[in-house]
Amino acid sequence: MSTLLETKNVNKKFGGLAAVTELNLRVDEGEIIGLIGPNGAGKTTSFNLITGVYTPTSGSITFAGHDITGMKPHGITRLGVARTFQNIRLFKEMSVLENVLVAQHMRMGTNILEATLRLPSYMKRERHIHERARTLLAEVGLSEHENAKATSLPYGKQRRLEIARALATEPKLLFLDEPAAGMNPQESVELMEFILKIRDQFKLTIVLIEHHMQVVMGVCKRLYVLDYGVTIAHGTPEEIQNNPKVIEAYLGVE
Repeated sequence: MSTLLETKNVNKKFGGLAAVTELNLRVDEGEIIGLIGPNGAGKTTSFNLITGVYTPTSGSITFAGHDITGMKPHGITRLGVARTFQNIRLFKEMSVLENVLVAQHMRMGTNILEATLRLPSYMKRERHIHERARTLLAEVGLSEHENAKATSLPYGKQRRLEIARALATEPKLLFLDEPAAGMNPQESVELMEFILKIRDQFKLTIVLIEHHMQVVMGVCKRLYVLDYGVTIAHGTPEEIQNNPKVIEAYLGVE
């Protein structure tokens, strides 16, 4: 099993505040890795550093053999990294189908002349992305909603649509930022099954931030724990559950 993503001594400071300190992650192909920790621990900041939203103050990030340190988000996406967000960011005025279609255009390879003249090559690619978008909606159970406005969907289905849109970019590595947020226990169980399904079906590697411990312990092979931007523990779910530093970070000490 080869390493797909590695961060080495990654730091991020905002003014005098150290948001992330010496982040060292290793993610192997096919793994589902959890990034956990209390609120404000630096988890989403870590996602933002890896996906190009922020540039590290120091350190390096390597993905699939490419140095992506400081690369722009669209360049990282082209290499095969996709993400969802803690706060759902769908295109609100677009339909469910259009949300998935727009994510595929970066892979079309169409030039302006082809699109303007609607040449046969362009129309063929357009048909292909429509077919693929509908296939992705079927995979996440949203086929019957393709013409609905994205924001009209229930919360759990909006989460699935955001994942479908990420899958449309053809990622190798998928970051999920609190996918179980706002879900009830039954929805959380279904989410675990869904994450395992898409990992196998799309040959993905997945890193997720999650506070719902049932989900984390149910799908993750390894966990990294952050606290105040510092990695305080790394190991299997069982090891993390019994780690004194982790217990202290979550529960405090007397």
